[in-house]
Amino acid sequence: MQFNGLGMNLGNLSRLSMAQSRSISPENFTGDKGGGGRAVSGLGADCARDLGVGWKISPAIVVAAGSTFELADITGPGAIQQMWMTPLGSWRFNILRIYWDDQEQPSVECPLGDFFASGWGSYAPLVSLPVCVNPGSAFNCYWEMPFRKRCRVTLENIGEEDFRLYYQINYTLTQVPADCAYFHAQFRRVNPLPYKEVYTLVDGIQGQGHYVGTYMAWGVNNSGWWGEGEIKFYMDGDQDYPTICGTGTEDYFCGSYNFENKQTRQYEAYTTPYAGLHQIIRPDGLYQSQMRFGMYRWHIMDPVRFEYDLRVTIQALGWRSGGRYLPLQDDMASVAYWYQALPTAPFPALPPRDALEII
Repeated sequence: MQFNGLGMNLGNLSRLSMAQSRSISPENFTGDKGGGGRAVSGLGADCARDLGVGWKISPAIVVAAGSTFELADITGPGAIQQMWMTPLGSWRFNILRIYWDDQEQPSVECPLGDFFASGWGSYAPLVSLPVCVNPGSAFNCYWEMPFRKRCRVTLENIGEEDFRLYYQINYTLTQVPADCAYFHAQFRRVNPLPYKEVYTLVDGIQGQGHYVGTYMAWGVNNSGWWGEGEIKFYMDGDQDYPTICGTGTEDYFCGSYNFENKQTRQYEAYTTPYAGLHQIIRPDGLYQSQMRFGMYRWHIMDPVRFEYDLRVTIQALGWRSGGRYLPLQDDMASVAYWYQALPTAPFPALPPRDALEII
């Protein structure tokens, strides 16, 4: 059977394939073969005025306030294999959307920073298999995103200022097997979480698929430990009780005992291929008054498979007097990542701009 160039890993890296490598960037907006380096205008044109065409004429784009820019429009079949983006501006006010096979409903709808596990608007290094955040503000993702007919990627600037973006989308044109599902990502935020309510990571997923990851930007509004809550996966008709129930927030993110270094008595950040607590924002004694955390958990080796529906929730739970649990009212934002067959069920509307903003 001829290798189609998908599912790349060290074990198949030596295999030849008829898959065609392509790339879209501000130097080649269409990804056409031989179409790169031809720009005659762009943000670098003045810098290259003594050199001419081919000398970094168009390294980036500007997305005007209140506008949407189409980053890519690709005719398939094929798959996105890697995306690199370096944004300058508010990461929460720029909304990334991805549409598969001419659907009107996006399958990915998420603020740009949160999509790359950077929800607090400030740099925090992250080293994992599908997402890396590197020095500067270098966002990278390696989620494989197959499509059959068409892929559209857009970025909407809902802020009041223009937004500069450097980006490159690397993809392959190849045959896609019938059992390949479509990549999805959905953002949510509640601030504060109402008392005794659980936080919903995602709900209303319809169709066959598998859940592959969670990112959370968690702002603590109480003193004390905040991570006793359980994550729950309700699948295929589950109602009051889930099929999969976790044992605690730090347990789900593959840590333990409060993420605490027992020698320093401080939270300890960590990044691993599959899970991490990669961002810890501590009070500064003045205006930065709250503890904030960024955490990720990728279900690459243990995808949560469902046949026709899925709902995922997590509790915000701390401690009160007498050894009793305290339901918390924290600032909680998340991205849920999964693959599923089309069609995509409509997502809830994103919060308005003021409710997205990080204060």
